[in-house]
Amino acid sequence: MPKKNIKTKKSLKKNLPKKISKSGVGKKSSIKKKKVVSKSKKTLKKSKPVLKPKKLLKKSKPVFELKKHPENPIIRPKKENEWESYQTFNPAAIFENGRVHILYRALGSDGVSRLGYASSADGIHFDERLNEPVFVHYTKPLDVSLQKPKDFFAYASGGSWAGCEDPRITRIDDRVYMLFVAFDGWNIPRLAITSIKLEDFLNKKWKWAGSKIISPEGIIDKSGVVFPEKINGKYVIMHRIFPNIQIDYLDNLDFNDGKHLEEKDIIKIRKNKWDSRKIGAGAPPIKTKYGWLLIYYGVDDKRASQYKIGAMLLDLKNPAKVLKRTDKPILEPVEWYENEGHKSGIAYPCGAVVIKDNLFVFYGGADTVVCVATAKLDDFMKELISDKEPKLEKISETPKK
Repeated sequence: MPKKNIKTKKSLKKNLPKKISKSGVGKKSSIKKKKVVSKSKKTLKKSKPVLKPKKLLKKSKPVFELKKHPENPIIRPKKENEWESYQTFNPAAIFENGRVHILYRALGSDGVSRLGYASSADGIHFDERLNEPVFVHYTKPLDVSLQKPKDFFAYASGGSWAGCEDPRITRIDDRVYMLFVAFDGWNIPRLAITSIKLEDFLNKKWKWAGSKIISPEGIIDKSGVVFPEKINGKYVIMHRIFPNIQIDYLDNLDFNDGKHLEEKDIIKIRKNKWDSRKIGAGAPPIKTKYGWLLIYYGVDDKRASQYKIGAMLLDLKNPAKVLKRTDKPILEPVEWYENEGHKSGIAYPCGAVVIKDNLFVFYGGADTVVCVATAKLDDFMKELISDKEPKLEKISETPKK
């Protein structure tokens, strides 16, 4: 796999540490404190830092960041399983019965997206992983002899030519609802919904209800999430029709008689910010005493191919009302596993859970692997509402493998 390098920003040069040690695959970079040492210049030349670390806050203070786990990536492709031999990424997640349950998007040589399952007690070590896909939407091979639509190559994403893409799952009462992007390899990708009894989900009896297309015809619609409870007596769904987050309020989630999502409210991109090109809901919102915590992704006009992660705080009774929103991303794709793979510069969130007061955000790295980043939830929320800038992790270089 070719190495990906991120150029050092000029504005950060003056604060470069004197020595940055190399790190191995799946380990944090070790960054030592600034010291005037005679060998430091030579060491710096050899290490060629990718981005300069900012000065960290003291340990006694909460740091507003998502801290990437040193064992990332936590789920990788399995060569022995053809259907997931190329890519395993963009993981949906729920926490039930003391375990994190993940549905991740997987691709093999046929280019069809399917969903795999894995579970973990601590959100880091996934000691259970099934060898067969647990959800399949479309498996018919693409007929390359047919004439392709004009925008065919614009429809394909993440390396797949058909299937179920980028799931998000939410438990509501005794059911688990899943929204995903349905793509038949020919027509415009559209948002779909299905569900399964919680009991069947936990017992791995994959008795999914029939899938229904819920987005308008002729419009690319992605990044759908449903809130975990009703608000003002209505179910709430967020979805993305370029470039903004749209919100709809529904009496039920049946989508009978050809009913489709509508734009009742909207959360917009921001000009001259890190999320100026497009935004989308990442994980289904998490209810806190401060409001709904929405982990979302954003793309900047200046770097249209790079996906970063941010956070919003939404009003509990009016989710279209943004109380707080990060002026800077809380996670950027700077690690090797976010840059080496199908697509460089991708940190794409699809799931988030709370375990023992800790926030776990699960995301896809480089459209190839599953990663996780964590924070103390209460500290994170206090920093979010205080308007403090995130303290982002940086790396020294792409480690040799």
